[in-house]
Amino acid sequence: MTISVALVATLSGAVACGPFGSDDKAVSGEPAFTVAAAGDILPHPQLIEQARKDAAKTGKGEAGLDFDPMMEGIKPVISKADLAICHFEPVAGKPEGPFVGFPDFIVPPQIATSIKNVGYDTCSTASNHALDHGVKGVKDTLDALDKANLKHTGTARTEEEGDQTLILDVKGVKVAHLSFASMFNGREVPKDAPWTANLIDFNAIAAAEKKARMEGAQVVILSLHWGRDNWANLSKTQLTLGPQIARRTTIDLIVGHHTHIVQPMEKVDGTWIAYGLGNQLARHDVPSGLSEEGVIGWFEFIKKGKGWDVRARYVPTYVDIPPDPDDTGNVPKDAVKDHRLVDVARILREDDKLTKEQRARYRLAFERTAGTMLNRGAGGDDLKPLQSLPD
Repeated sequence: MTISVALVATLSGAVACGPFGSDDKAVSGEPAFTVAAAGDILPHPQLIEQARKDAAKTGKGEAGLDFDPMMEGIKPVISKADLAICHFEPVAGKPEGPFVGFPDFIVPPQIATSIKNVGYDTCSTASNHALDHGVKGVKDTLDALDKANLKHTGTARTEEEGDQTLILDVKGVKVAHLSFASMFNGREVPKDAPWTANLIDFNAIAAAEKKARMEGAQVVILSLHWGRDNWANLSKTQLTLGPQIARRTTIDLIVGHHTHIVQPMEKVDGTWIAYGLGNQLARHDVPSGLSEEGVIGWFEFIKKGKGWDVRARYVPTYVDIPPDPDDTGNVPKDAVKDHRLVDVARILREDDKLTKEQRARYRLAFERTAGTMLNRGAGGDDLKPLQSLPD
């Protein structure tokens, strides 16, 4: 668990001291903690080659792959959260490979080390790719996360593991993390091992929450892999299931992924739903302009009576993609040279060497994400960026 920092303005009007929330426990005497949650981590072959290129420069990593330089742009945010939740979408293989791209991914387990290094504590693993390589793929993936000291939920290697509820101690608060996926790309969960991966079903989700509460969870966070791939509009399942969970359970926060592009946030009966956080780190063969954009949801939990008051913020992110050479093998002189995941507001504030084109692209990513975040009325519930754009 990362160590909490002094936080922004408190509800009682304390002095503002940074962008990362409020240390309301010191003022109100009630428990308080912060959660960061982000979208899909899916290292396509181009990102693996970037990790190879970076390892040659840094001399770090394992088996000639270093993902740290690619991801370090989000470390200042992720490492500040009391609980940081990633979504690990693919199957992890062996450090030396072989690695496979779309449609049946096998990615380097070294990415898990970098996920841990930027500050993540736990990962949801129920995704449409979770069963790409069957039960063995699930085992290899969870073994890689274990080796990196990352907690995980959503898939399991054994019946005993599948029956366990992931409950983390976050500043003295017991927080359960659940994970479910809407489908597995046509694959079926093994009938003789139904605990291998969690399939979205309202009754199953409600039962998992009830079990978590009985085991002592004071807060329950639900990760859902749902929606339509590369579709900004919410699917029928999202529009019906999300509010149903918010109204008929006491789950405290719902975070979504799978669509690979950013979708809105909405507060339903006091429960925040981040429908789709876009890509955290991915590089599709045909980048859409939207698939490079993502968002880190930032949530401040403050105990209020028997429940929790949750304030939501968001951090727009962007994956820089070097352009392909033209027919003569040339690329634009000022083009980005490496794949890099950046915190958009931070890089615009702190990097005075950005080109005019970079500044324009980052601003577009920020403003488009901001518009998407608010298009279901979340502005009325005080949804704001964690850090605004510089003038």
